[in-house]
Amino acid sequence: MWYKKDLLGIKELSQKEILTILDVAKNFKEVAARPIKKVPTLRGKTVINLFFEPSTRTRISFEIAAKRLSADSLNFSSSSSSLVKGETIIDTALTLEAMAPDIVIVRHSKVGIPHKLASILKSSVVNAGDGAHEHPTQALLDAFTILEHKGKIEGLSVAIIGDISHSRVVRSNIHLLTKLGAKVRVAGPLTLIPPGFEKLGVKICKSIQSAVEGCDVIMALRIQKERQGRVFIPSLEEYYEMFALTPQTLKYAKEDAIVMHPGPINRGVEISSEIADSPRSVILDQVSAGVAVRMAILYLLANVKEKQDG
Repeated sequence: MWYKKDLLGIKELSQKEILTILDVAKNFKEVAARPIKKVPTLRGKTVINLFFEPSTRTRISFEIAAKRLSADSLNFSSSSSSLVKGETIIDTALTLEAMAPDIVIVRHSKVGIPHKLASILKSSVVNAGDGAHEHPTQALLDAFTILEHKGKIEGLSVAIIGDISHSRVVRSNIHLLTKLGAKVRVAGPLTLIPPGFEKLGVKICKSIQSAVEGCDVIMALRIQKERQGRVFIPSLEEYYEMFALTPQTLKYAKEDAIVMHPGPINRGVEISSEIADSPRSVILDQVSAGVAVRMAILYLLANVKEKQDG
C-alpha cells in the first residue's frame, strides 16, 4: 500500500496514499492509552530530527512517535553543530548518513531543503516544514482530527483564516482537503493573501464573517512575524478586531463547527482565550493526533526502506 521512500509534501500524494497514512494512524492511536506506551515495531531503527528552526509540537511529537515504536531517536542541534564552523547542510546530512540512520526528519526555513536532502540520501526523509512551502504531517494530523470529530471530510466546508502568504500549513491543508473532497475558503488581510491564490482551488473571502458562514471547520493561522520582511498589517490589535476567532465571529459558523489551530497560538491576536479553551476547540486533539500520524509515517517509511535494503 505504500511505496514512497520519502514524505516531502501533500501535493505529490494520491488520495489513496493519504488515506493509507490516516488508516494506519488509527491503529497506532490506541498505543497512547496503554499503561506501557510502547510497541516493538521499529526496534533497531534510528530516527534523526534535523531541525534548523524552533519547534515544540512537531519535533517532540516525532521524538515521542519514534520512541513509542521502539526506535532510537536523536535530536540534532544546529547551534552546537559544525554548521557554525562553516560546514554545509549537505555535508552535515552526509555525515549523519554515514552513521546509518533509517529516517531523517528535516525542518528548514528555506523551501526545498528536504527535497534536496532526499535526492542525495539513502535514508528516508520527512519534510517537517520547509519555508512557506509545505508542512505535510501537520495537514495529515489536521485531517485525522477532522475525521475523528466529523466522521468525514468529503463535502465539508472549511475556513482557514490568517497569514495565508507565509503559511506552509495552509498549502498542505489545501492540497489534502481538496483531494479528499472538502470545500476550502480562506480569509485574511489582502496584504497576506498571495495574488492568484484561488488557483489552488479555494474561495477567497474578504471578511472573516463571509469565510466562516455555514462552515463545519474553522482553522486559525498564526501571524508569522519572523517570516515577514516588512509590515503587512497596521497592528496586531487591528488584526484581532478584523480577523480573530471570537464568540462574535463564530456565530456565523454552524453550531457544531470545530475550531483548529496548528500552534503555537497567540491569544488575543488570531484567537480569543474564550474560544481557544472552549468545547468547540480541538487544538489539543490536534496535538494528540500528531503522535499517531507521525507513528504511522515512520512505520510506513521504515518498511519501505527495509524492503529496499533487503
